[in-house]
Amino acid sequence: MALAAGLLMIQGAAAENYRWSNVAMGSGGFVTGVVASKSERGVVYARTDVGGAYRYDVQNERWVALNDWVSESDTGLMGVESLAIDPRNAANVYMLAGTEYSSNGKTAILRSTDYGKTFTVTDVTAQFKAHGNGMGRSNGERLQVDPGSSNVLFVGTRHNGLFKSVDSGATWSRVNSLNVNDTPNGNGISFVLLDPTSVTQGTAKRIYVGVSRYGSVGPNLYFSKDGGVTFNPVAGAPAGLMPQRAAITNKGRLYLTYANGAGPHPQSESEPMNTGALWEYNTVGGAWTNVTPAGRTHPFGGISVDPTNPKRLVASTANTFWTQSTQPKTTYGDRIFTSIDAGRTWTDLMERGMSVDANGIDWIHDSMIHWAGSIEFDPFDPKSAWVVSGNGMFKTSDIDAAKSVWKFDVKGMEETGAYQAESLPDGKLMSIIGDYDGFIHTDPAQYVPRHTPAMGSTTGMAVAPQATHVMARVGEELYTSTNQGASWEKSPTKMAKRGNLALSADGFVLLHSPENSTTTYRSTDFGANWTAVTGLAVNNARPVADAVNPAKFYVYDRSSGKLLVSLDGGVSFNVAAQLNSGGSDFVRATPGLEGDLWMCLASNGLFHSTDSGASFTKVPKIASCGAVGLGKAAPEASYPSLYMWGSVGTARGLLRSIDQGVSWDRVNDDAHQYGGNIGRFVTGDMNTYGTVYMSTNGRGIAYGKIDPAGDVQVVPQVYVAPPKQAECKYVVTAMWGYGGNADVLITNQSTSVISGWTVNWTYADDSKIYNYWGGKVTGTAPTFTGTNSEVWNHDIAPGQTVGFGITFGQGTPNPGPVPAVTGDICK
Repeated sequence: MALAAGLLMIQGAAAENYRWSNVAMGSGGFVTGVVASKSERGVVYARTDVGGAYRYDVQNERWVALNDWVSESDTGLMGVESLAIDPRNAANVYMLAGTEYSSNGKTAILRSTDYGKTFTVTDVTAQFKAHGNGMGRSNGERLQVDPGSSNVLFVGTRHNGLFKSVDSGATWSRVNSLNVNDTPNGNGISFVLLDPTSVTQGTAKRIYVGVSRYGSVGPNLYFSKDGGVTFNPVAGAPAGLMPQRAAITNKGRLYLTYANGAGPHPQSESEPMNTGALWEYNTVGGAWTNVTPAGRTHPFGGISVDPTNPKRLVASTANTFWTQSTQPKTTYGDRIFTSIDAGRTWTDLMERGMSVDANGIDWIHDSMIHWAGSIEFDPFDPKSAWVVSGNGMFKTSDIDAAKSVWKFDVKGMEETGAYQAESLPDGKLMSIIGDYDGFIHTDPAQYVPRHTPAMGSTTGMAVAPQATHVMARVGEELYTSTNQGASWEKSPTKMAKRGNLALSADGFVLLHSPENSTTTYRSTDFGANWTAVTGLAVNNARPVADAVNPAKFYVYDRSSGKLLVSLDGGVSFNVAAQLNSGGSDFVRATPGLEGDLWMCLASNGLFHSTDSGASFTKVPKIASCGAVGLGKAAPEASYPSLYMWGSVGTARGLLRSIDQGVSWDRVNDDAHQYGGNIGRFVTGDMNTYGTVYMSTNGRGIAYGKIDPAGDVQVVPQVYVAPPKQAECKYVVTAMWGYGGNADVLITNQSTSVISGWTVNWTYADDSKIYNYWGGKVTGTAPTFTGTNSEVWNHDIAPGQTVGFGITFGQGTPNPGPVPAVTGDICK
């Protein structure tokens, strides 16, 4: 019987291993801070606004992600607002993590004693909250370890003032001597700085605290000379600007960067982020000196002092877009300045001449260094320096060169927001992302050029299922391709920007649902002409094409739970089914099968349709489903592999099924959660069984593949028994003497047509079969087999009952027990 053969189980799955990594794109997100250890060579950490933190692997010249263990429920901890290294022990690293709009604002201090390999999480939400993706996120550092005692830490907060810990961050108490809570811009304390030269009796006594406000609101720089017992405003601080960062020399000179806003970009008319300054404060005599580079009164962000030479400084602007380089093309961004005379004169490195080493990531030539809110000398090699950027991290190995070279040093660092990815039959992977368009990879581990022409954030893409050389993508513009992305043509017209796209199976029809629109548009000439689709008043609709039939499209309306289907090539839509609301709007059409659909409906689970959405079967035992996708079938299977971000039983993660949801294996582990999938997409590779791609929270596109040397063991989950395909009954209709008549009845309980059937039964005595009709019976007493032999009952529609009759004879006059009818069809 055809359908029963499809239920397969993985044997020995527990011995299978996976290796997880990230599709190589090249950071692409805002690195908000870089912190280098002054006690151990080569120990450097970087933090990001939404993608966690990293440690630099000097030997392999790659960044190692430190927050991939963050779960979906704690996804806000991917926003790292500040990072601190213990000055006495570089293995001790701390993070202030939390995102205002995620995880109910959960904030935690993450504490590690092994260079960030593992962390202890201390929940401090009840005391203060962080916002790693808020304005002012490149200020800092707000979190500091006392240079005299590894047990003592201070943290400045956005809304609740200054806090102190005396047990290595396990518990915290407010420092009430600093009378600062909230600020008008919600940024609060912008930095905390402890003077290492002031350590006496085991702790630093001189502490400086910057506050993100103008002087007209209140003091924006405070000083403590007694380890925080008392604080006082520092007189003479610039009143019309806000402090961003500070660095102190061993001679007591404090250098501060200022801007008219928290940054990294304009927030409001009151914080335009278009001017700033550099100031020196002599902590010995209390004198202020303006050391701003001549004629460069723009916002400043980063500042660092050469630990071997207190007069040698490096500083960076922020939110400044001057000409940065003309090679290989003209680009605009921030400036980097160096001084060898304590800021009395400065050298503009970009004006003197600089170049960028793309490091194999050529798209960086279109962007360059910007939002440079943090810059640091390498304490063990002051000719080297790191600078952060809105697109990653740059490093120079010779900052004093006549023409400095800045390497785009982001290998291993991925921080894009990915919107969609699709595996193509020839082995390529097409993706779209925020800010930097997206890519077409032939190998996910290798860097490739971004989509060209570029348009920045790309929100929608489509590939024609039966003509994969036809593609489309949309953002600020709409582009189509007929050569699998080798070249792109701008659409002659577009009705609006951004949103979602779909291409019919043959690539002839293009549907565009613009962002925040309830109207979807249809074109049959790649955008030269458009008509409004009828029957589809769905805001931000995501149309999906049937994988085989060019006339069919599907749209799930998350707000109402309706599945709408078009049978006329997208001209019009009608409601096909009523489902639960609130699920993922990404309907998945099974490759090569018309009308075969999968849908994730959040806590309501996973649903499957084989009749173009007219009816759905709920997959049992799925506790929740965030995203679903399909990939190449397992070697022993004929149906594509299913991949799901969701929960089976108590396990939540990336799950794989090779038997249409009957059984599941978890293929990631708790160390590879990436802040969760956030419901965007999961998709299997169509060419390599077992390879799967998933969106993350700020960590680009993660992918897992079967690898015997991988460090993630596949874990089979609770076995999910399949629903019975059919109910089979043996019904005695007449009895006489030593025999009788019986009907064998088969009722189709599935949502698919049963095409052909075979059943079995065994008598309790040695009854024999003397006659049969409506089917064929074979076998010898006491076991017999019935199979279809007539046209009229060969196929059984869903809900239909068919049967055949028999005449049996017994060895005794009393009937034995009614036999159970068995066989694959009855399972």
